[in-house]
Amino acid sequence: MSSAALVRTTTPAQRRNDVWLALALLISAVISAWLGTVAGFYGENTPAFGWALVYVAALALPLALRRRFPEATLIVVALAFFVGVSVRIPEIYVGNVALFIAMYTVGAWVSDRRRATVVRLAVIAGMFVWLLVVTFQSAIDPDGDGPSRAGLFSPFAAYMIIQFLVNAAYFGGAYFFGERAWADARARAVLEERTAELEREREITAAQAVALDRVRIARELHDVVAHHVSAMGVQAGAARTVLDDDTAAAREALVTVETSAREALTELRQLLETLRTPDADTPAASTVRLDSIPELIAHANENGMPTTFAVVGDPTELPELVQVNLYRIAQEALTNARRHGGPDAAADVRLRFDDDHVELEVANRGREQVAGRAGLGIVGMRERAAASGGTLEAGPRTRGGFVVRARVPARLGTTRIAPPTPVSAGPR
Repeated sequence: MSSAALVRTTTPAQRRNDVWLALALLISAVISAWLGTVAGFYGENTPAFGWALVYVAALALPLALRRRFPEATLIVVALAFFVGVSVRIPEIYVGNVALFIAMYTVGAWVSDRRRATVVRLAVIAGMFVWLLVVTFQSAIDPDGDGPSRAGLFSPFAAYMIIQFLVNAAYFGGAYFFGERAWADARARAVLEERTAELEREREITAAQAVALDRVRIARELHDVVAHHVSAMGVQAGAARTVLDDDTAAAREALVTVETSAREALTELRQLLETLRTPDADTPAASTVRLDSIPELIAHANENGMPTTFAVVGDPTELPELVQVNLYRIAQEALTNARRHGGPDAAADVRLRFDDDHVELEVANRGREQVAGRAGLGIVGMRERAAASGGTLEAGPRTRGGFVVRARVPARLGTTRIAPPTPVSAGPR
């Protein structure tokens, strides 16, 4: 935040405090002027006390508006101070306090820092010019009262030096404290702005987290349900086809449907338990890993889609997130192959390891998928590959069929994954 960007606004409480300050200074100045008159600060050569009342009003009352009109307040107070001292009104204390407050306020409250500097320096310069003129007049006045002027460094010279030093400290202090107040206000404004930004970012992050959780839940439900329900559909269709001619085959198909339904319910229960348990929100809480892929292969073969599995390269331990996502990609790719590949569908699953990456390829040797917008399955697979820091390609093969290929980074570890026993394709 730049200095020009900070605009200080007054609150009702601050405006009330300014009014009370002006009234307090007014009363103090009236008392000070009356006491000065009684004490005879300037002897008999003083204006009537009525002029003192006008003077103290001009000094104190503008301070009621000091935060709303700081430059005008300083100019009015400075002029009133100059006139009052010049005509020898016997009030010498509250006037100095009022001038100090007015100058401090310009430094602390004016947003245009250049204008604040110019106004204050102009008042300071005017006051020092006035002091020089008064000093010169006193030095050349042969009948003037006060300290002796005799000698190279006379008492009069020492008195004038003290006057200049006191005024320098006075105006320098008002200038310095005004600048410090402005710097503190600016620091507070920057802190409040950053706090507000952090709060906005926190709200956005929370909303994004909710959205990501919804996407993750939808993806998990899709992967769990679609895999088993598609198998159930295939087996139910087979049972219906042979129900009249081969009751044993129909019974076997229905047993497979029942098994798939139980497995689906088990996975759904595990997923719901994971979602309901705060400490189980990490991939480590999942029971699916790469070494569970042979079960997918066996399930595909049992449900009428000949499928093979091969591991290429030297298997290494992968992060839990990568293992879960690759397993789900393989599961969804096989589900799509069984659903869209036709009655002659077959699949080949290959898991390739190299030094930096692991690649999962699921190739369907059945018919191509119907062209059109990518379904939720492919969208979910792309999201899983991206969540693992990798990429996914999905599309028809030139020699027929469909291929899904996910390639994600792999961190090398010491634990090896035992290569699963290759499963050959059954009769087609």
